[in-house]
Amino acid sequence: MRDLTGTPARKGTPGTPARKGTRGTPAPTGLRAAIRRIDRATPTHRDRAVDALRALAILGVVLGHWLVTALVADGGALRTASPLGYMPWLTPVSWAFQTLAVFFLVGGHVATRSYTSARARGTTYGRWLRARMGRLLRPVAAVLTFWTVATAGLLLSGADFRTVHTLVKLALSPLWFLVVFAGLTAATPLLTRLNPLWPLAVVLHVDVVRFGFGGPAWLGWVNVAAGWLVPYTLGAAWTRGELERRRAGWVLFGGGAVATAALVAWAGYPASMVGVPGAAVSNLDPPTLAAVTFGLAQCGLALLLREPLRRGMRRPVLWAGIAFANLSAMTIFLWHQTSLMAVTALGLLAGRLPGLHTVPDSLVWVAARAAWLPVFGCALTLCWFAFSVHERAPRRPAGRPSRVVRVRRTPPRST
Repeated sequence: MRDLTGTPARKGTPGTPARKGTRGTPAPTGLRAAIRRIDRATPTHRDRAVDALRALAILGVVLGHWLVTALVADGGALRTASPLGYMPWLTPVSWAFQTLAVFFLVGGHVATRSYTSARARGTTYGRWLRARMGRLLRPVAAVLTFWTVATAGLLLSGADFRTVHTLVKLALSPLWFLVVFAGLTAATPLLTRLNPLWPLAVVLHVDVVRFGFGGPAWLGWVNVAAGWLVPYTLGAAWTRGELERRRAGWVLFGGGAVATAALVAWAGYPASMVGVPGAAVSNLDPPTLAAVTFGLAQCGLALLLREPLRRGMRRPVLWAGIAFANLSAMTIFLWHQTSLMAVTALGLLAGRLPGLHTVPDSLVWVAARAAWLPVFGCALTLCWFAFSVHERAPRRPAGRPSRVVRVRRTPPRST
């Protein structure tokens, strides 16, 4: 079994026979046997809470997009809308499913730990970076190729340009995250000792200039790097052992929650932690101070959940699901929007369907959208079967003989 980075997981002690069923009880077969194999293939020293947090972060992003992204059929075109724009009381949904800070926290922890381990083995920075970038970017090539061909086909078939623009923008929207994540990964050697207070101070000053003194809007894009650098460097602090005490989790959770509430209540920041079409300010596009403090609260909660997750992941069936989600994390992340759009487009053949093509302005739409979630999941499963191969690292042919260089010996010349 391989982890999310594609590194082969070390099995148990060499020579230890696999456990069989007890006497009189047949050994498990089929799904149960597969679950047990996954559990046994996982190294005993592996922190399963890290994988659980990463899987939960991915699940939050996927469900969040599926719940708040609506493609409304407007004449012969599709346009984006959000139920949060029509029903602001649904804003707490964005608090539960905007989990990017947790992903950056885990990413920073895993990357700094991996780099430290690579240095101890004598691996060069270039080799380490090529390996990580390959695992990160290989699946991107597949989605870019698919949507290049799909876009050309739609335009040549006479599809409405606004519809094509909407679909491509939604399909490729996850790539902004990968650009930032790749940049932070490349800078990992410089970030292993960086205190998270430094990027947090940058975000604070940028927002003071933007909103307090009427500074230019483009200045906010500094926060794209600085804002996500905060949880990433928290992950580095986790690697250094500075966040092991539960007190650290409570300080981050409590301080982040209070700061976010104050910014929303008295500083005029939006309550929604995701973008809402038509809103004057978005907390994510680019990240604001409120999004960063909210991320601090999420990181604190994630740290507090580590021990309960470690206990839960001892159950083989739960661990098998988490392991699968981690092995398929990039495929799930890159193709979940395409899955939503595929179902929406095919649904148009049957007319305007509630929860799929209608305006998201009522509880009827919410109930209908909830019913569509399993269909989105089935479409994502098909995408996984088609494209998950790009997430797996290429394997060298087994049993290939090593190349032998023959040296011809020249007999010595007589003198």
